Amino acid sequence: MTSETGGSRSESTLHDRIDVLLRGPGPLDKRTLLAALDAEIEAREFRAYTAGWNDALAELRRR
Repeated sequence: MTSETGGSRSESTLHDRIDVLLRGPGPLDKRTLLAALDAEIEAREFRAYTAGWNDALAELRRR
């Protein structure tokens, strides 16, 4: 899901979040890092899913 102009905003934002986790203060063990990444991705998937439903409902209301 990248655009021709260099990628989508969500990918950039996720990359930035991963960068913060990896370079943040103090070392993270593997389990903590995986848990943080899992939570971040799950939250993004939920927002995308919700946005899709909101778009679908708005389309139905327009009909």
